[in-house]
Amino acid sequence: MSRKGENIYQRKDGRWEGRCIKGRGEDRRYLYEYVYADTYQEVKERLIMKKSKVLLSKGQPQEDRPCKVPGPASESVIFRRLAENWLAATRCRVRESTYIKYRNLLNSYILPELGDKEWNEFSQEQLEIFCRKMRAEGGCRRRGLSSKTVSDILSVIRGIARYASGRGLGLPCEMSPVAVKKEAKEMRVLTEREQETLCRFLCANLNDCSIGILICMFTGLRLGEICALRWEDVSLAEQTIYVHQTMQRIQNERKEGDVPDEQKTKIIITAPKSHDSIRRIPVPKELAEILAAYRGGKKGYVLTGQAGRYVEPRTMERHFARILAEAGIERVHFHTLRHTFATRCVERNFDMKSLSEILGHANVNITLNRYVHPSMELKRKNMQKLSDLLAVS
Repeated sequence: MSRKGENIYQRKDGRWEGRCIKGRGEDRRYLYEYVYADTYQEVKERLIMKKSKVLLSKGQPQEDRPCKVPGPASESVIFRRLAENWLAATRCRVRESTYIKYRNLLNSYILPELGDKEWNEFSQEQLEIFCRKMRAEGGCRRRGLSSKTVSDILSVIRGIARYASGRGLGLPCEMSPVAVKKEAKEMRVLTEREQETLCRFLCANLNDCSIGILICMFTGLRLGEICALRWEDVSLAEQTIYVHQTMQRIQNERKEGDVPDEQKTKIIITAPKSHDSIRRIPVPKELAEILAAYRGGKKGYVLTGQAGRYVEPRTMERHFARILAEAGIERVHFHTLRHTFATRCVERNFDMKSLSEILGHANVNITLNRYVHPSMELKRKNMQKLSDLLAVS
């Protein structure tokens, strides 16, 4: 039986067979290329590679959009075809959420502007003009995209360039000099007084949601990680939390024949975004005592106390905003808790390597550059260390 929409079949001998169109014969009938493997996943990967070769060769289907054949320096391929092949080849190597992000960047920004150009016509100047245009008037409202989004767009284009180079198409220009200056955003961090106020409010109004906020404030968990955290991952005996899952809402991939009113998004629970994010975090003694007293016989998700019901990230954001309002604290993003945790640790001379591993970072530089926000009081104390040099006898 074939997999829906894929031209991949399991043969009677147990092996898997995949096929793709390579062109038309003299009688105008389709001609096919075939691949075989022992598993579905293996034949799918081979089929992706075969499709790439077919689409970048002279034997591509004649009804498709004209696409020049790679060969002499004067010839090239249409960028749209190259980008679509790269996306298909990338799909089996990245997370579902990453694939959807790449697809959206291509379909929303890159292909509408660059899709019809030939690969060998790309130049640094052209890419720089494209980036400036995206910054100035990109997006559905033509108000311009953030520097972060334009940087992500450039990363996709560079990925396509590496894909093209690996298939003998070469690079039409040097792309590394093309860059977007990222805007340094000042991240809001709760003051110690705000943090104390929030702690008192949460402890006076303990429920599943406030327990989750307390955990994030004193362990640095991400929003998706606390939403996916289960009581089974909290060891009260060892006073540790095992982080190995995260929750996020992503777009549903629409296919031909899907029900029109089907939900456009879905919740997925997967491993964290990197291996370093899988970690075991020691819990402060006072927090461990609060968790032990509150847990009782609860099982399942920490934010609900049930195995079959969870709180999704955007709902948790709304709960957090409501709690801040009731506690009389200026509204901030949920991620502020993570930045606040890192900042308090630094202010108390926390070992940076330990802090980096607790936050789930690959190296200490990420911790220092993104999550450390020294307060003016800490800067003042550090500057005061120079005062002895000014001492007058």
